[in-house]
Amino acid sequence: MSSEKQYIDLFEASKALICSHSAAALNAVRDQAFDDFKRQGFPSRKVERYKYTDMAELFAPDYGLNLSRLDIPVDPYSVFSCDVPNLSTSLYFVVNDTFYKKVLPKASLPEGVEVMSLREAAEVHPELVEGRYAQLAKTSDDAITALNTMLAQDGLFIHVPKGVKAERAIQVVNILRADVDLMVNRRVLIVMDEGAEAQLLFCDDSADDRNFLSTQVIEVYVGENASLDLYCLEETHEKNTRVSNVYVEQQANSRVSHDVITLHNGTTRNMLNLTFKGEGAECWCNGCVIADKGQRVDNNTLIDHQVGHCDSHELYKYVLDGHAVGAFAGRVLVRHGAQKTTSQETNQNLCMTKAARMYTQPMLEIYADDVKCAHGSTVGQLNDAALFYMQQRGVDQHEAKMLLELAFVGEVIDQIKLEPLRDRLHQLVEKRFRGELGRCQGCRLTRPLADGGCKR
Repeated sequence: MSSEKQYIDLFEASKALICSHSAAALNAVRDQAFDDFKRQGFPSRKVERYKYTDMAELFAPDYGLNLSRLDIPVDPYSVFSCDVPNLSTSLYFVVNDTFYKKVLPKASLPEGVEVMSLREAAEVHPELVEGRYAQLAKTSDDAITALNTMLAQDGLFIHVPKGVKAERAIQVVNILRADVDLMVNRRVLIVMDEGAEAQLLFCDDSADDRNFLSTQVIEVYVGENASLDLYCLEETHEKNTRVSNVYVEQQANSRVSHDVITLHNGTTRNMLNLTFKGEGAECWCNGCVIADKGQRVDNNTLIDHQVGHCDSHELYKYVLDGHAVGAFAGRVLVRHGAQKTTSQETNQNLCMTKAARMYTQPMLEIYADDVKCAHGSTVGQLNDAALFYMQQRGVDQHEAKMLLELAFVGEVIDQIKLEPLRDRLHQLVEKRFRGELGRCQGCRLTRPLADGGCKR
C-alpha cells in the first residue's frame, strides 16, 4: 500500500465524520484539498523543497486519529510545569489539535483580543475566518498543506484588532497526549489588524512516550504598521515527528520576527513562506537547532519580496552531534519592480562528530537591479586553536567545548526580544549541551523547582 492510499481511503470513508466535528469554513475547502492531495501525492526528494526529507517514509506508519473528537483526559497544568520564570504570559493549551477551554487564564486580554478554538471562531466570527482560512496556505502548491487541510477539524485562532497592543505575551502550549500512536492535524489562524502589536510563544511538548505524527499549518496576516513576534520552541522526544508549515503575509510598514528553536525532537520538518505585500515592511527570521543521536531537523524557507523597499534578515545555526542530520534551504526571491530591497541570509553549522551530517543551500533569485542582497553558509567543527587556548588556562576539554557551543548559538538566542524568554533559553541551551535536558524530554510529567527547572 502506498503512503498516499491509506490517507485517501481514510478520507473517503470518514469524510462525513470529519465534517460533522468541524465548521463550515474548514469544510468548504476540504474537497479541493483532497483533490489536490490525490493529484500531488507525497513529495519525493526530486521536489526541490523536499529534497532533504523523505515525506512518504514519515507518513507510512499507520497512526490512529481522533476523528470523533473524543475527550482525552489530561490536566495540562500538571503536565506543563516548566514555565519561564518572570515571564507573565496569558497561558493557553492545545491538546493534540483541540483548543483546551476547561480552564482559561484568569488574566484578561486587552479589549478585542481573542484567543479561541478555530472551529468556534469560524462559527462566531465568520467575517474573520472566511476569506482567510486556507488562502495563504494554498493546497494546490503543497501536498502536506493539502493533507492537513483535508483532515484538520480544529485548532487555534488569535485576533488582535486595529491599534491594540497586547502588553502581556500570549503563550500557547501544544501538548501531545495519547495512549496509542497518534496522528494530529492542527491549524492556526493569526490575524493582526492595522497597527496591532503582539508577542506569541508556541511551545511543543509531549505528555506520553508514544509515537506521534503532527502536521501543523499556521497562517499569519499582518496588517499595515502591525508588529508580531512569533516564537516557536520544540521540546518533544525522539518518537515525535513534526511537520510544520508557516505562511506569513505582511502589509506596508509591518514588522515580523519569527524565531524557531529546536532543543529536543525526533524528526522535524519546518517550512516558512513569508511574503511582502506592502512597502516598508521588514522581517527577522531566526533558527537555532541542537540535535544529537539520530535526530533530524530540516528547515526550509522562502522570503518573497513582491514589492520594493522591504528588508529581510535570516540567521539559522545548527549544532549537530552523534548521528544527527540537519538541513537548511533558504530562498530569497526578489521580483521584478521590487527595487530598494535589502536582504541578508546566513546559515552557520557545527558538526561535532564525523557521523553528523549537514546539508545547506542558501539561494538568491533576483529580478531587480537596485538591491542589496547577500547570502552565505558554513559547515565546520569547533576551532582547535580555541579549544587548546582554553585548556591551557585550566578549562577541561568537555567544558571548553560546551562554552564554545554556547557562544556559537548565543547569537541566535540574543535576537529574542522577550528578555525573560531569552534568559531562560540560554539556560535551556546550556542544559541541552550538558545532556540534562534530554533526560527531561520536554518537561513531560514534571514538577517545578524553585529556580524554574524541572525533575521527575
